Amino acid sequence: MKTKIGISAENREKLVQLLNTLLADEFVLYVKTRNFHWNVFGMHFHDLHKFFESQYEALDEVVDQVAERARALGGFAYGSLAEFLKVTRLKEVAGQPLESKAMLKALLEDHESIIRILRKDVKVSSDEYGDAGTSDFLTGLMEAHEKMAWMLRSFLGSSV
Repeated sequence: MKTKIGISAENREKLVQLLNTLLADEFVLYVKTRNFHWNVFGMHFHDLHKFFESQYEALDEVVDQVAERARALGGFAYGSLAEFLKVTRLKEVAGQPLESKAMLKALLEDHESIIRILRKDVKVSSDEYGDAGTSDFLTGLMEAHEKMAWMLRSFLGSSV
């Protein structure tokens, strides 16, 4: 059945592409956070283990919401690692586990990257593609990432 929601097929296709790229970024960040949860060690093991768990659980919800937004627009959500790795703008962390401070910094950098991307995508989805719903959705995600970034900064002891 054809999707008739007041957004042209061309714009919906562009929105779905935007969302699938975001989905890839969110999934890579989710996996990185899981990795750090599993592999954290040192003096603050317990606190960071629990903290990373709370963050990957939040990201699991985000991943699902982004995929469902793409579906709501009449598109299909990416669902394979190959698709995610092809379009993600984030870097994976492979090899030996990082020290906990490096883990926190890596996650902070990724959240801040996604925040900057979302700021642009909020405007593009509304102004260029005429989709206030996706713009609002992305604004909510941006706020969630801002809160996660703040928590990471707090763990690092940085107010900047």
